[in-house]
Amino acid sequence: MSELKTRLARWETVTVFLLIASIIYGTTSSPDFFTGGNLNSILSDIVEIAIIALPLTLIIIAAEIDLSVASVLGLTSALMGYLWNHGWAMEMIIPTVLVAGALAGALNGVLVTRLGLPSLAVTIGTLAMYRGLAYVILGDQAVADFPSEFTNWGFGTFAGTQLPNPFIVFIVLAVVFGVVLHFTGIGRSIFAMGANEEAAHFSGVRVKRIKFWLFVITGMISALAGIIFTFRFASARADNANGLELSVVAVVLLGGVSIFGGRGNLLGVICAVLLLGTLRNALTINDVSAEVLTIVTGSLLLLSVLGPSVTARVREALRTTKSREEGKVVQVQ
Repeated sequence: MSELKTRLARWETVTVFLLIASIIYGTTSSPDFFTGGNLNSILSDIVEIAIIALPLTLIIIAAEIDLSVASVLGLTSALMGYLWNHGWAMEMIIPTVLVAGALAGALNGVLVTRLGLPSLAVTIGTLAMYRGLAYVILGDQAVADFPSEFTNWGFGTFAGTQLPNPFIVFIVLAVVFGVVLHFTGIGRSIFAMGANEEAAHFSGVRVKRIKFWLFVITGMISALAGIIFTFRFASARADNANGLELSVVAVVLLGGVSIFGGRGNLLGVICAVLLLGTLRNALTINDVSAEVLTIVTGSLLLLSVLGPSVTARVREALRTTKSREEGKVVQVQ
């Protein structure tokens, strides 16, 4: 019984219960919620958030943060539009913007790991810089004449199912990131860095190198999300995904990843992504305003910071109670 109580006190378990509650709310409040078409809508709306949340999970577990991810997405979209307007083939544009995303992440990584600057301050700065650069490249115009085979893929479904094509990309990446984080030496090093960077360094972990590459990968994955976003909406704009970083950080923390690093798992983050998607969709089909949706996202972000702290205290209280009970049993014997 005590083991069951401990499991129920885990924040990831709370997230699962909240996900179930949001599904129940959506199902009971609207007959349109539990349909294949609406499932497609939910997964499509969260796919960029879900993709970017994967590398950001690793960065936050390593006790860093990257708030420039949505701006890299917007920069990628603007660069795609600019290159397409200048006659580049899409087969050349895609690898070019992925490299650009990696370079944007590399700049963050150099500033954090080589100059020793705090990642929060660095990525707030590059958040503004990359978004401004997107406007310099494309201005306030929109480019919408991309090849139909690419845009059709962006909002198409996989193999006759209701699963959006981009969500299959997320599934593949989730498996890769999950294996790396939870089943490899690199993943163990990331957890060790987040728990105690100095101790990890003295135990042989190449802290700066790993953190640098985490920022590079995050930049590249954000660029991939920008490609998907552009194809899904068939429009390249400098303001694409403006403010999306709030939702990405919210789902990572809501999934049980500690803002102080050293703790978290990818399955909890995936549950949090689905929770955000189902809750926002359920509210939308019940004609809740966009302003309320923003309040909900902010509330989830606040809950994601407070919730794990509360459940950690509950777990500690349960452990203390269990230890006392075991001590009493030993004394009786």
